[in-house]
Amino acid sequence: MRTMEPGTSGGLRGRLDSLVLAGRKTATTCLPAEYVEEAEGLESVGERMALLDDDGHAIAVLEITGVEQKPFVEVTWEHAAAEGEGDASLEEWRTVHRGFWRSGGAPVEDGTPVVCLTFRVVKTS
Repeated sequence: MRTMEPGTSGGLRGRLDSLVLAGRKTATTCLPAEYVEEAEGLESVGERMALLDDDGHAIAVLEITGVEQKPFVEVTWEHAAAEGEGDASLEEWRTVHRGFWRSGGAPVEDGTPVVCLTFRVVKTS
């Protein structure tokens, strides 16, 4: 079973994991380069993944319910809101995500491809 480790280790991953377990976070957005780094293909609808905490322990099983690849500028407010991170608008979501990726050395422009995943929790550990 493949794994999902949202955000970066430390406070961010713990916060995002908590949002997933509370049912507030049902989506995430990734850069295709992350798949290249991990030598993996895109997820598929129906695939199950282990949600990991900072220590690498599985804390839940997620089922992928949607996979879309599109330019960053085409991410919808519905998807951004489903990320459950408290952004008040699509523009705020874009600013936060651009900052996150830029800080990791991956600047994102409007045309940069992203992968939009939706999921549901099917089991907690």
